Amino acid sequence: MSETLTIARLGAQGDGIAETPGGAVYVPFALPGEAVEVAREKDRARVLSLLEPSAERVVPACRHFGTCGGCSIQHLASGPYHEWKRQKLVQALASRGIDAEVAPTVGIAPATRRRAIFSARRQPGGVVLGYNRAASHDIFAVEECPILLPAITSRLDMLRRLAALVCPPAEPVHVAVTATASGLDVAVDGPVRLSESARKACVAFGIREELARLTVAGELVVEPAKPVVMFAGVAVSPPAGGFLQAVEATENAMAALSAEHLARAKKVADLFAGAGAFTFRLAARAAVHAVEGDAAALAALDRAARGASGLKRITHERRDLFRRPLTAKDLGAFDGVLFDPPRAGAEDQSRQIARSDVPLVVAVSCNPATLARDLRILIDGGYRLAGVVPFDQFLWSPHVEAVALLEKPRRRR
Repeated sequence: MSETLTIARLGAQGDGIAETPGGAVYVPFALPGEAVEVAREKDRARVLSLLEPSAERVVPACRHFGTCGGCSIQHLASGPYHEWKRQKLVQALASRGIDAEVAPTVGIAPATRRRAIFSARRQPGGVVLGYNRAASHDIFAVEECPILLPAITSRLDMLRRLAALVCPPAEPVHVAVTATASGLDVAVDGPVRLSESARKACVAFGIREELARLTVAGELVVEPAKPVVMFAGVAVSPPAGGFLQAVEATENAMAALSAEHLARAKKVADLFAGAGAFTFRLAARAAVHAVEGDAAALAALDRAARGASGLKRITHERRDLFRRPLTAKDLGAFDGVLFDPPRAGAEDQSRQIARSDVPLVVAVSCNPATLARDLRILIDGGYRLAGVVPFDQFLWSPHVEAVALLEKPRRRR
């Protein structure tokens, strides 16, 4: 049985939300102000007919929209889309009692994302490579993806042929692809056990298809050209499958904003430094101590630092900042701190920064909720929030990045 609903607002995941006497109903792919005929099951509904479309509705950029589980909001015009992302950050801050001026969202263009993770599974008709369907674990074959760099989308057929070489009979595998300056870096992860003949076939495949590197189940299979990404002119070879900001332009913009805020600092601690995305940019002006728990990422940073020139001194330390954050005493050696943790945030590290006298702090985050928690700790410790800027790095998805800038006067000793 169908019913008609009017959409009141957008939810955090991009669903339209209708208010009914029985409570909120979530309607994927519906926009505020729209009247929709739906088939409803409890608090979820599926659009059967769009009765009154919103003036802010646009034609989705991808033929897979609505099927693919990756993009939830291609149908919303650019202006309100960016404001929706900004409001996610505003609301997260407000939930912690932080009334901050949040800048407009810094957007990105389509066809700029340099990283993707596909799923692949062997089926009776052959190997399918693509993304999961919306609200499902089923994999559908991807024919296009307008968020990705053409260097990746133009090689989808090649990736399917690679998956056919390595996929086990029943279990799915993940195929992580990064576009680097020296070619595609491909890492296959899953229950794969290569026979000697399959390994030889993969080696020949990687060379023939001019991959920079091919890794299967953690084993380096072939590396015809060491993968290279550039951080402020420094060539870095990241570990296979390692973390990398998804869009180079967004990384550059976040780093530029961070470096500007820390311009007066002479010695900076770069916490959760990864392979050095911020480290090398900060080292143009300041001595930098990079702290990271992942040994492979830190080794990549170290190799690149040894070959770099024209930068201030870079030191590094392997340290699990979740278990053993830099203490307030440790931080006394620095006049600037940048931290860029995973989605869990940096609660314990923030408590130590809050107790310190570091005058300039930059918090980079991919999770508004944990960022708001950490900023509350810093503000309660005497910091002033000087600015918050949201960045759209995962186009047409609910995810939003942010850079928060904080200041604290040094106490006189």
